[in-house]
Amino acid sequence: MIASRTSALLITVLAACAILVPVRAPAQWWSRAPADFEECAAAAEKASTKEAKASALTECNAKFAGRRKPGGAYTYYDFMQNRSFDIAGPNPTPEEQKHIDEQYTAFLDRERRNSIAAAFAAKQQQQQLLQQASLQNEKAPVPTPAPAPGEAPRKPPAAAHEVRPHPKTVTCAEHSFSCDWPQLSERINDLKKALFGSPSPSKAKRS
Repeated sequence: MIASRTSALLITVLAACAILVPVRAPAQWWSRAPADFEECAAAAEKASTKEAKASALTECNAKFAGRRKPGGAYTYYDFMQNRSFDIAGPNPTPEEQKHIDEQYTAFLDRERRNSIAAAFAAKQQQQQLLQQASLQNEKAPVPTPAPAPGEAPRKPPAAAHEVRPHPKTVTCAEHSFSCDWPQLSERINDLKKALFGSPSPSKAKRS
C-alpha cells in the first residue's frame, strides 16, 4: 500500500510539472527587458489604462534616446541643434556622445557669428537710411512763410540772372504815336546837331 501511494504521488507531481512548464515559458519571455525604444513602446501599448500607458511611454523615452531606422541601426535627434545623428545602438556610445557635443559647440559658434553679422548689417542699413534722409532734407525747397491776415503775399526775390527792363523803356502798342514820337524827336535833334552844331552853353541857358 505504501509503495502504491508513493508511486501515485510521484505521478501527480510529474503531471503538475508538465502542466506548469508551458505556462511559465511565455511568462519569462514577456518579462524580458526591451532592447530599444520600439520594443518598449510596443509593450507600453498593452497597458491596461491610459494613465499607465502614458507613464510607460515616458519611461521608454527616458531609457532610450535613439530611434530605430528602417534600414537598420539607429538615429539620435538633438533638438538643441535641430539635427539628427546616426548611432550604432539604441543609445549613443561615449564616443558618439562626444561627437554630438562637439557639433553642438560648433553650432553655438556659428549662431554667435551669424548674430553678430546680422546686427552689423542692420546697423549699416540704418546709417544709410539716415544719410539718405539727410540728403533729401538738404535738397528740399525752403517753404515761403504764409502772409499775416490782411497782408499782401510777398513775391519771391528775383533771380540774379534775371534781365530786368530799363526804367525808361515803356511798353506800348506798335506804330503808335507815343512810341514813335520819342524816336522821331531824337532823330530831329541829331539832324540839327549835324547841320548847325551843338548850341553854346549860353544859348542853352537863354533858351
